[in-house]
Amino acid sequence: MFGLRGQELLIILLIVLLIFGATKLPALARSLGASAKEFRKGIEEGSAEDAAEAQMSDASNDDPDTKKSDTSEVPDS
Repeated sequence: MFGLRGQELLIILLIVLLIFGATKLPALARSLGASAKEFRKGIEEGSAEDAAEAQMSDASNDDPDTKKSDTSEVPDS
């Protein structure tokens, strides 16, 4: 459906070169790489925190001291 061939990629790269200039492209690529690295790091930290929360939740459900008593059998006063 949407495929880029060699000539199309070359044209796009030339347009990017004209817009940003040769001196700005290394800095642009470096900042894009750093952003991708930080994004992946955030994703990994988020999934680690989710796993820790799930483990804590499972541990508290297994602990009889932290289970809530059934309040449905409390007599009316």
